[in-house]
Amino acid sequence: MPHDEPTSPEVDDAAASRDPADLDDDPAGAAPTFDLDEGTGDDPDDAVALTCAEPLEAQVEALLISTDKPLSNGRLAELLELDGRDGPREVDDAVGALNEAYDETGRAFRIERLAGGWQILTRPVFGGVLGRLHRDRQSTRLSPAALETLAIIAYRQPIIRAEIEAIRGVACGEVLRGLLERRMVRISGRAEILGRPMLYGTTRDFLNIFGLASLDDLPEVPGLVREAANPVARPKPDVAPDAAPTDDDDADDAGAPTIEVTAGARDHDATDEASVSGESAT
Repeated sequence: MPHDEPTSPEVDDAAASRDPADLDDDPAGAAPTFDLDEGTGDDPDDAVALTCAEPLEAQVEALLISTDKPLSNGRLAELLELDGRDGPREVDDAVGALNEAYDETGRAFRIERLAGGWQILTRPVFGGVLGRLHRDRQSTRLSPAALETLAIIAYRQPIIRAEIEAIRGVACGEVLRGLLERRMVRISGRAEILGRPMLYGTTRDFLNIFGLASLDDLPEVPGLVREAANPVARPKPDVAPDAAPTDDDDADDAGAPTIEVTAGARDHDATDEASVSGESAT
């Protein structure tokens, strides 16, 4: 019948007195060790430098995926530490290579020009299914008065309020305040004329919402041709610049349909998100 052999106290003492460092020489039962600094050298910046070995296209893609705002060529070149004047061109080449790969593999998205920068956007063909996913997302309703005022500003900017009111034929103080609150319009300066009235222009949010790379992408509309606006060179409108805002512009739209524009659209052409609502303006 087998029985346990007695353990010698001398053996236990010898095992207990062994230096733990000597265990590394024991091939049996030795735990594997990993040198985290292997290959990085003494300079801690070497670890960061490893990421720069990734292809430029992959780095551009990673940056665009990680942000919900357009990134300009200059900003991308800065983040990628591309020195010299060739940086923006290298970014363009990387974006072109990525889009070519997306097209060849049938991906649901592309990198598009938007608001002066690059952004990854879904293709328009997926607008229907994405609309069902985002039914409850925040939307901004623009009345016909607001949409008309916004169009005038977009095509004639920088423009003073008196000129907008002269074109529309009604006061637009309340409409302007609403567009400013929605960050679609901004105050771009003051005109060098009597009273120095404020000049209005559109914002990057305006370009983003309507899917425009720049103001040059605005469609041609009869009577609203873009021009180099200069209030000083234009005849003074009949409406005084300091006229008090009235509610006439809202009253003439009572019962008219509203234009619903989905804010923060990420589709290729965000103008497709605009739809006419049957509800009356309030």
